[in-house]
Amino acid sequence: MTSRIFFFALTICLVFSCSDKMGNKQDSDKVEKADIQPESVKKPVKSSDELTYEEARLKKPADSIDNKNTVPFLEKFGALNPETHLVIKTRLGDIGLRLYEDTPLHRASFVFLAKVGYFDTTCFYRVVPDFIIQGGESERLDTQRYKARYMRYKIPPEFRENRRHKYGAIALARDWVNNPQKKSTAFEFYIVQNRKGAHHLDGEHTVFGEVTYGFETIDRIVNLEAGSDEWPLEDVFMKIEVVK
Repeated sequence: MTSRIFFFALTICLVFSCSDKMGNKQDSDKVEKADIQPESVKKPVKSSDELTYEEARLKKPADSIDNKNTVPFLEKFGALNPETHLVIKTRLGDIGLRLYEDTPLHRASFVFLAKVGYFDTTCFYRVVPDFIIQGGESERLDTQRYKARYMRYKIPPEFRENRRHKYGAIALARDWVNNPQKKSTAFEFYIVQNRKGAHHLDGEHTVFGEVTYGFETIDRIVNLEAGSDEWPLEDVFMKIEVVK
């Protein structure tokens, strides 16, 4: 009888011991799986401000543009790349552009960024009905790396009396604070969607081209549902091709 009781007690101890080990193993698995996270979660994506110039220069050719050689680079690039017609391709349709030859620095810059593929990483990130659609930005890391690579260069204004903010005009955005020279931000552009134009911006932003077709595409984009920041709830990414 005593031996039976001892055997029964030993069996119970072994069962609980095994159960405890299995429980510990399951908890260990949960901890390991919880610790295995995507790189984007474990290492937060750097903001554009955190991307250093040294990181950007790793991919920047020595003879490329930066914020010190902007004008001479664009003058040389413009002479070698005289194209004036481009097309913006989006999921909502195409938009044809004609760039002006009498705003040579802005034309050359837009063609340059199109050819290196910068705009292909961006979307239309601001829509304001009866005003404009604005593009050349995104939340993608590649977009910010392009800006850092070319040191976020800015372009001297090229205001022209005959280049005004009419319907379909394309111009570059700019900083309004600490920018007395009204230099353009090379990477972000907008297209006037208002049929009456946006002439209060004349002399404030450089108009360097106009839309030749695809006005219906502009209307589709501007009428998208957007958040309080005027960014469409569904991104409209673009691809800009140089035609001629």
